[in-house]
Amino acid sequence: MVDWTDLAASLYVPANHPKLCRSFLENEPSLAPSFILCTEDSLSDSDLPDALTRIRELLPQLNRRPKSSPVFLRPRNAEVLGEFLAMKGIENVTGFVIPKADVDSLPAYAAHLIGMPFRVMPVLETRSIFDECGRIELRDYLNRSPLGPAVLALRIGGNDLLRLLGLKRQPGVSIYQTPVGHLIPQLMMCFRPHGYQLTGVVCDSLDDVDLLRFEAEMDARMGLIGKTAVHPRQVSILRKAFTVSRDDVSAAKEILKDPSRSVTSYNKMMLERIVHTDWALQTLQRAGTESGAEESL
Repeated sequence: MVDWTDLAASLYVPANHPKLCRSFLENEPSLAPSFILCTEDSLSDSDLPDALTRIRELLPQLNRRPKSSPVFLRPRNAEVLGEFLAMKGIENVTGFVIPKADVDSLPAYAAHLIGMPFRVMPVLETRSIFDECGRIELRDYLNRSPLGPAVLALRIGGNDLLRLLGLKRQPGVSIYQTPVGHLIPQLMMCFRPHGYQLTGVVCDSLDDVDLLRFEAEMDARMGLIGKTAVHPRQVSILRKAFTVSRDDVSAAKEILKDPSRSVTSYNKMMLERIVHTDWALQTLQRAGTESGAEESL
């Protein structure tokens, strides 16, 4: 089962990486809490056969890892997803990241996945996501589709969204200083009330630690549960940014402690049981203290 903290820093790896098998089988536990092996935008058409060969070699070996992090495959399209599902050892992955997810593309993926035990993470990165009607249409599709219950999180595809605007990230510029920064809260307000978690966009700056930390902290404040990492050196910063603080855990327990008390306070903040119970339960779940939450109730 995937833990909330597994999505705090999902390390994005092109599936044709020359050290793919060795990294997973020897160094994987220390690299990241979860992995996304990509056969989509990170590869050219000519790279795809090699990437599929490397994944085919890796899959049967994944269950030999002494300590395993969830692995997700990002197919290039629905046909490649079908190839994945026919590979030996596919049961060793947690699920799939579905690129360019919208009401037009998802049915083809759903046709392969309905009735299978995999989780999915659709990526919000198409033109329709800019439009309120497009967001609602996608949300309604997920709500009524058999694929909906398999959705682990929705990932926000920042680079593709910028591409659609004719933009790219500039050095030192946060995603929150671009038009996509204004879109993130709209995505939260559309999908989160319906039970869908969201993860933040990749930060392309590999050496700008301050920018990555600022962006991840903004993501966490926005209610996002994690962020894609494009280099192992980003992972520790992201994990820290999305770690639930002791103060939040204490506040959550205070909210749930006494069912007869409707209003209390903690750290000079008013807490209302009716209003804040969902936040408290989710906070304890993210912190890995579900049993503590039950005892508090």
